[in-house]
Amino acid sequence: MTRAAGGWRVPLALVALVALPLGAGSLRVVEILGGPRLLPDNPRVHAVPVPLVLHVVAAAVYAVLGAFQLSSRQRRAHPDRHRRNGRAAVVAGAVVALSGVWMTLFYPDAPGGVLLQVVRFVVGTAVAAGVVLGVTAVRRRDIPAHRAWMIRAYALAVAAGTQTFTQGIGNALFGTGDLSTALSLTAGWVLNAVVAEIVIRRPRPGRTTAVAVLGDAPGDTVGVRTR
Repeated sequence: MTRAAGGWRVPLALVALVALPLGAGSLRVVEILGGPRLLPDNPRVHAVPVPLVLHVVAAAVYAVLGAFQLSSRQRRAHPDRHRRNGRAAVVAGAVVALSGVWMTLFYPDAPGGVLLQVVRFVVGTAVAAGVVLGVTAVRRRDIPAHRAWMIRAYALAVAAGTQTFTQGIGNALFGTGDLSTALSLTAGWVLNAVVAEIVIRRPRPGRTTAVAVLGDAPGDTVGVRTR
């Protein structure tokens, strides 16, 4: 495989991971906008649809842009694009987090009970905090911290792809009750968080010192090179 092909491999794998939940969310948005009803009825969503629409649209943007933002080869090859897309990804990530927290607090009787409600609130808050800390780090030109916080936020935000598997296994083994749902969905977030920490701490071959490549304006970081 060429270096160029390798630069696409991880982003495409990440997009593929979230394709199923994004597809289901898109069907719900189509339904809200007057299209055919292909999913089970959800009165909570139909009563107040705007937060869900914002959540799904922002999640699609964040999942795709974020996947390519995390590719080191893509960053090195296209530093200007990395900076532009990063700004859009930050906005999308914030919308994902805040809309998710809103739905957790104000959509009543969601599956998973109080336990899942608490976990969703913690995760949504953590995603928002990760995005803010990532932006703060890059503004002070701390590239390793910027990378770490953005990876953490992205991993939690796209856990719906992992939850497709953990919830399927949980439902098969323990049924579809609130406790099983809460634990199986929580397992998806935990797995993604663990993977994120492994990626952050993994030695990066051939790199000894990270050096920020700065733009003309204060706080602008175009990319990273090594020496």
